[in-house]
Formats: sequence, structure tokens, C-alpha cells
Amino acid sequence: MIVLLGIYDFSPMFKYVTKYFEDATVCVGNLEATLAGPSRGYSGYPTFNTPEHLAIDLKELGLDVMTTANNHTLDLGFTGLVSTLTYLDEAGLKHTGSARTWEEQNTMLFEDLNGIKTAFLAFTYGTNGIPVPSGKEYCVNLIDKDFIKRKIDQAKEEGAELICVSMHWGDEYHTEPNNTQKDLAEFLIKNDVQVILGCHPHVLEPMEMKTVTMEDGTTKTGFIIYSMGNFFSAQTFANTRNTLILNVQVRKDGKTGKVSVDNATYTPVYVFDNTTGGNPNYNGSDRYELLDIENIISEYEAGTGNWNSQMYNLAKTELDRTVKILGPEIFNNSNQ
Repeated sequence: MIVLLGIYDFSPMFKYVTKYFEDATVCVGNLEATLAGPSRGYSGYPTFNTPEHLAIDLKELGLDVMTTANNHTLDLGFTGLVSTLTYLDEAGLKHTGSARTWEEQNTMLFEDLNGIKTAFLAFTYGTNGIPVPSGKEYCVNLIDKDFIKRKIDQAKEEGAELICVSMHWGDEYHTEPNNTQKDLAEFLIKNDVQVILGCHPHVLEPMEMKTVTMEDGTTKTGFIIYSMGNFFSAQTFANTRNTLILNVQVRKDGKTGKVSVDNATYTPVYVFDNTTGGNPNYNGSDRYELLDIENIISEYEAGTGNWNSQMYNLAKTELDRTVKILGPEIFNNSNQ
């Protein structure tokens, strides 16, 4: 008897952008799906169960940390949550935002960012109406200012020099942040969060260096991107295929020890569906690919690569759209 085992391989989707992950000190992504295993049946919207091989492909791509607090955390219940974290563990991916025990929720995730002790936290507005299991309130970090402040204080007490918080918030398909996002961003920065990574709207939203004024008149500044959009998905609504690879560079002052965001730049990326036609590099098997649209433009204009005018025009249109939504890249280093 011959047994054929099918394995889902997501890695071909990343072939044009893999190079941008090679030099990252720490690479963070948001996993808005459940890895509940094949016995639960793989499924899409509205309750996601993604093939668990995705965890391996993300690790091989270069991801280090996955944030797991979002509105799909409990799609397959608590057992699905446990399975997701177990598969991430097995792939060597660290995670924050959901937990299997009280102890796990109370354990702060730290990464060494070239000598800067960095804490990673994640919170979500909700779980799509799926109740958090009674007695297991620890399983997902919900947005609550008192709870968030306790976690930030814990990070600082345990020696965090930099705090990076992922927030699952905002209005789906809106390219501007709402008032709740703005209020929470100010709250986070006032409590010493230096980097805020927004998720959930499925489209890009602006990024900025935000300065807030404290009660004593002093100021604090932090970097925020209100939404990073879908890194990869099959959504077809307006703006849902525009995404980015965000690069945040932080600096530690050798004299004062103060840590601050130096630069925030991005590589615009577009999720392309090859079944729509036009890609001369389509091999007939990889339906979705993440396109490096700036590279397509430069290669076409230089007469190199194998891109046609249709892909060139697409790249120019989507680059313009991306930049208009995100705003300019940020260079705070006085040496720039």
C-alpha cells in the first residue's frame, strides 16, 4: 500500500521578499489565524484553521516572534488556541498575546535587540463574540487600560529598555485611524511604550512619530503604525492587497542609556493573484505571490528582469497608493 501525504507549502509566496528578512535583528508578525491541526478540518472565513506548516514556513522566512492576540484567537476554541501555540513552539517561533496557563500569561516575552532588552506585548479588542472560557481568562490579552498598564509596568520592573506593543484594533477597511486608536496610542506612549504596531483593519493606515504631553508639561515620543494591513491574504476588497515590510531602527544612547526610535522605513509589497493574469513570471502553480513593487519598477525601467508593461503599471499604481496611505518614511537621526 502506498500512502501519499500532502503538505501545504506557503514558502513560494515569499520568494520576492525573502531577502528583506535576512538582516533583521528581531522580526515580528501577527498571526491572525488558528493552527488547530488537520483533525479539526482546515477552514477559512469566518473561523480560520490554517495548515500548521505555515509556522515552519514563517520561521524559515525569518520570523522570530508572532503576536497571537486578535479577533480570531478563539476561532477553534481554547483547544485550538493551545494547538496554535504548540505548533508555534515546535517551529521555534516565540509568541505573545495568548496563553495556555496563568503562568504563561504572566511570563514576559523579552528579546535581545543588539544589547537592548526589549519586551513584546499584544492585545486585542475582542474575539468576534466568542466567549473567553470561564476560568481561562488568561488565554487572550484583551484591550483594557488597567490590564495593559499592569503588563507595561511588569515589563519595566523586569528591566525592559524598549517596549513594543501590538494592538489589534480599529475599523476594518478604513485607511485612517479612529478616535479609539488615537486615544489608546496616546495612553501607551504616556506609559513608556516606544513602538506600537497596529493590526486588524486589513488595510494600511498611516504611521507617525507621536509626541504626547504629560501632566507635568514634559513630553514623551513613540513610533506608531496604526495598521500594517494584510501581509498576505486572499481578500479582494479595496486596499487589502497593499502591504509592507516595516523596518524600525532603534538607538541606545551610550551616555544616558536612553532608547529611542531612530528611523522607520518600509518596503511596499503587493499581494498578487496570478489567476488574474499579466505576470510573465507565473509558473502555473503558485497562485499568490508577494511582489516587491519598487523592484519591479526599477528592473523594468532598467530593462532587466522579466516584467511587462502591465506589471510595471500595476506596480506604479500600487506604490503610489501605498505611499499616500502610509505617509513618508521617518528619519529622526540628526545625522541623516
